[in-house]
Amino acid sequence: MRISVNRSGGFAGIERHATLDTTGRPDAVHLHALARNTLTAGQGTPPPGVPDGFHYAITIEGHTIHCADPHLTDAQRELIRTVLKEGA
Repeated sequence: MRISVNRSGGFAGIERHATLDTTGRPDAVHLHALARNTLTAGQGTPPPGVPDGFHYAITIEGHTIHCADPHLTDAQRELIRTVLKEGA
């Protein structure tokens, strides 16, 4: 499974993008569960955020959802943290 995260906004407005392939990873089952929860809780259009907050576009196997700080679910937050760390 390929998971991509695009983060925009924030105080400096600097975008960050990373992609993670779960193939062969020991935590793949956990990441797949996070991805399912993320897709279920996401929105099809960018939600309103807060000034200087981050907005995220998360693409999982061709399906893109949008979410924004501070209204992230625990699954979204963990998935975003994992993918951006891996892509850095």
